[in-house]
Amino acid sequence: MDWSQFEAALFDLDGVLTPTADLHMRAWRQMFSTYFGEHDVAPAYTNADYFTYVDGKPRYDGVRATLASRGIELPESDPADEPGAETVRGLGNAKNALFNRMLRDEGVVTFPGTFALLDELADRGVKVAVVSSSRNAREVLSAANLSNRFPLVVDGEVARHAGLHGKPSPETFEHAAAALGVPAARAVVIEDAVSGVAAGRAGGFGLVIGVDRGAGAETLREAGADVVVRDLAELVTP
Repeated sequence: MDWSQFEAALFDLDGVLTPTADLHMRAWRQMFSTYFGEHDVAPAYTNADYFTYVDGKPRYDGVRATLASRGIELPESDPADEPGAETVRGLGNAKNALFNRMLRDEGVVTFPGTFALLDELADRGVKVAVVSSSRNAREVLSAANLSNRFPLVVDGEVARHAGLHGKPSPETFEHAAAALGVPAARAVVIEDAVSGVAAGRAGGFGLVIGVDRGAGAETLREAGADVVVRDLAELVTP
């Protein structure tokens, strides 16, 4: 990896810096398994649904896409819907409540290569940002002791207020690069989700790195990853 070619690294959070993608996956599985079971929806929800319809997307987009895969359409209703209400936002809020409970009960650790790569980028003067579809990104960063590493966080809340489309649209990555004052061609996107890799490719970023945490190396390459690694330590200069 030749970092001298780049001025910024734009990181997804869950599944790239921290293993919280597993918490998200479990929360989605519990929420949809309960809803599908109560309504006799078939086929049953599986982790394949997570990678196909949910991973990396804004929360309510994930709900909508998964329901559509079973021919189900629910009213959107209001973001303040009670968790579990039979609306897109109610189901999304139920998943979020489950995730927050898991985060509180289990805490967060970082992947082995996270601090090693962040230390190298800091030494090189490469700017960094977190670009996450999650609205819980700041809480996760705080729990993982990473808040002081990222002066810029473009998360689901920022996207909502700025009117940005979520991944696979490149708009959140473009917003981050512009905020850092770095052209897309000089920025690296680091993603574990197919939708995030596709967003990096669509934005014309200088390098799109896929981190294979379960999506599959070939799947990430087909989505537009230039390079696929299994851990961020592989991106540290020997």
